[in-house]
Amino acid sequence: MKLGVNIDHIAVLREARRINDPDPLEALGVLKRTATEQVTIHLREDRRHITDADAASIIEHASMPVNLECSINKEIIDIVSALKPHRATLVPEKREEVTTEGGLDVVGLEAEIKSAIKKLKENEIDVSLFIDPNEVTIRKSAELEADMVELHTGTYANIYAMLYTTLSKTHHTIKELELSRAELKELLSKSLEQLQINADLGVTLGMQVAAGHGLNYSNVEEIIKISSISELNIGQSIIARSVFTGLESAIKDMKIAIS
Repeated sequence: MKLGVNIDHIAVLREARRINDPDPLEALGVLKRTATEQVTIHLREDRRHITDADAASIIEHASMPVNLECSINKEIIDIVSALKPHRATLVPEKREEVTTEGGLDVVGLEAEIKSAIKKLKENEIDVSLFIDPNEVTIRKSAELEADMVELHTGTYANIYAMLYTTLSKTHHTIKELELSRAELKELLSKSLEQLQINADLGVTLGMQVAAGHGLNYSNVEEIIKISSISELNIGQSIIARSVFTGLESAIKDMKIAIS
């Protein structure tokens, strides 16, 4: 299974003090040494972490494919088209959110997404859509001629966290998931089933299937059992571990976890 390492949180550390260190570009050498198959970055509309200069530099110097996540905002699509990453992953974006929550509304925003895909493909950029794992979004993504879909694993990750970690005992508790262990186990099973069914459907409809959001060294074990998922994009958990072990070790640990 291919691993895409999202290095946004290196830029988050830099922007915390608004200085020039750490530089996300320096991560490329580590990714190369660990034979990481892909680097993922998100150029947000508010430029809260990765900047235009970061994106341009990473795309220019990366020895592996660059997966550039972005909104369907026309200005952003024009910038991405000029930068020419290997792939653009279209994601929903809200300025007030901490991170991307939920998948792209491929039905309600069909016209805008279709226009963005057309522009990107005219510039020879592969297109992936970050979507919730359900049949409607999978089929619509195929209709829109996406090359790939990335299934949003946030729901699965949240249920797993409430069931198996101390999350429910902290101020980060998820009120909607304050359920019994039996109820959480049932929800977890249903979430995995939806990921399996819709990953299989995506492949049947001719698309590649990736997964990402909230994945870490513990919860990834069940996801890698879904053979129709060929790629994982993981960031925060890897960068968090790297604080204590170093980035190279953190990436190697994740590669072992998904092997």
